[in-house]
Amino acid sequence: MAAVGGDRAARLQGQLPARSRLPARQAHLPTTGDHRPPSPRAVAGWILRHPDTLTTSEQLELKAIRTHCPELDALTRHVRSFAAMLTGRQGEHLPDWLDAVRQDDLPSLHTLAAGIDRDRDAVVAGRTLPWSSGAVEGHVNRIKTLKRQMFGRAGFALLRKRVLLS
Repeated sequence: MAAVGGDRAARLQGQLPARSRLPARQAHLPTTGDHRPPSPRAVAGWILRHPDTLTTSEQLELKAIRTHCPELDALTRHVRSFAAMLTGRQGEHLPDWLDAVRQDDLPSLHTLAAGIDRDRDAVVAGRTLPWSSGAVEGHVNRIKTLKRQMFGRAGFALLRKRVLLS
């Protein structure tokens, strides 16, 4: 039965005009050692990871992809400069980064830039100043978790005791 379906598909493929047939394989796309192009997930992982953590073959494949796709090249440059800005606590470079993002035709990054721009002062301060509200946020998260666990089980008195004793 499978041979009949396969035979029918082959006959239909043969009847299509040559220009409407799908190419068997894109020759210009970079491939891995097993002759398959890398998955979008793999490419995203290569872009998001620090360049020093990539293997030599991953670096070569990413370089080939960036050569063939200018949009991915621009995206990689923006992502890496943003990561360097965040890890290096260089919030003062944020306005320059936002301007550079707006100059490229990358709608997803434009959305991110617009969101950051709404709270620009807070983002710059968070990446520049040495103070952090992480400890307070941790306590708030712990209390909310306890509240969710206790929902519908007991009254305020037991919840209060549990928060104070934890």
